[in-house]
Amino acid sequence: MTHKVIEKAKVMGQEQLSPTVRLLEVEATAIAASARPGHFANVRVSYHAAPLLRRPFGVAGVDKERGTFSMIYRIIGEGTKMLAAAKKGDVLDIVGPLGNGFDLDCARPLIVGGGLGLAPLLYLSQVLKRADVLMGGRSADELFWRHLFAEKAEKIFLTTDDGSLGTQGTVLALLPRLLAEGGYDRVFVCGPVPMMKAAAAACIKAGVPCQVSLEKYMACGLGACLSCACTIKGKRAKVCQDGPVFWAEEVEEW
Repeated sequence: MTHKVIEKAKVMGQEQLSPTVRLLEVEATAIAASARPGHFANVRVSYHAAPLLRRPFGVAGVDKERGTFSMIYRIIGEGTKMLAAAKKGDVLDIVGPLGNGFDLDCARPLIVGGGLGLAPLLYLSQVLKRADVLMGGRSADELFWRHLFAEKAEKIFLTTDDGSLGTQGTVLALLPRLLAEGGYDRVFVCGPVPMMKAAAAACIKAGVPCQVSLEKYMACGLGACLSCACTIKGKRAKVCQDGPVFWAEEVEEW
């Protein structure tokens, strides 16, 4: 695990990606210097009584020269509403980088994601440079992600539940064929649990090594509260500390 730090991070700006999704960039030189794909950061969104707990966000991109990193989040509660109000020049208290990242030892990678699970995969794509990406959403409006991945990926495959963009269906409408024909030696998956379980099962069946980044509620993000516990290889593990990245065949409780 990378050594974590507590850093006063200056807000560099926010970009609206959809009506409810924002990309936040902060200057945090120590975190940016050591963050790897799959790591996350814990952000304190308020210095008042509530919300008391930090919010965990995957590292979505890093600019080491500028000492900045980005996070992508959805506005769904009071904490993220407060975060959305942060302006350029504001200072956030951030702990990071946290968790264990992806194993990048591969020659022909495929990235599979959906929803906000695509946020940490964006940084992975930035680092790998040569990965193909398969992403799914309910409709074309949800796949604004394709523009973020456009300059970071080799090929991008799209699926939508309603058929408004790409192939109709979930990522499973394309994944088995890609695994059979693409020559991939590693698959990286993050997104809604049903999608991750199905994608992991398809990879295991095809004999292609797969890593998944689990999304669990993290109250502390530091391994103290046990709220993100899951079962890995018959043993209890903490997603925030032992993960969030695990080998697919080891996950017994999603």
